[in-house]
Amino acid sequence: MIANFFPAALSGFLLGASLIIAIGAQNAFILRQGLLRQHVFILCLICALSDAVLIAAGVAGLGTLISQSPILINVVTIGGAIFLFSYAIIAFRRAMKPDVLKAANAGEGSLKAAVAACLAFTFLNPHVYLDTVVLLGSLSARFDGPDRMAYGLGAALASFVWFFGLGYGARLLQPIFAKESAWRVLDILIGLVMAAIGVSLSSRLF
Repeated sequence: MIANFFPAALSGFLLGASLIIAIGAQNAFILRQGLLRQHVFILCLICALSDAVLIAAGVAGLGTLISQSPILINVVTIGGAIFLFSYAIIAFRRAMKPDVLKAANAGEGSLKAAVAACLAFTFLNPHVYLDTVVLLGSLSARFDGPDRMAYGLGAALASFVWFFGLGYGARLLQPIFAKESAWRVLDILIGLVMAAIGVSLSSRLF
């Protein structure tokens, strides 16, 4: 049993890592919060726990149900696209206002607003359901019993490692972001990422 447990866990970890790294909007948000050192622990924990819950649901069979419900996917897609376009506008506005950048760098942002944005990035992103729930869930069918559980645990562990590594590792870049221009570039890039993903989601509706 142990001989099969670790390969299953490693398979889940590697696949989970490859999928979570590819979800740009959520990662961009955590990176910015990590640079600001604002609510890093709670936001990383929310992202990681949310992934763990979705992965568990997918492994338990929810992935099959979601994949057979195009209406549900479309609802999440529309909501996600609207949210991403809105956040892109906010990011571009931050980039154009140096005073806003200074205030963001010096002050402590609202925990409530940060948590709300974090949850929106997580649950209004259809890629989370399609990749984490549907794909990881369907691939778990290769394993049985304890091995399937090990696969799910490995995938969930990848999320914990990634988000906490990104959130707390971001502070290593702080010397670069001591300059106002660096924050402007970052917010422009974040805005572009959000807008691009929003366009990608919108294209799925036509």
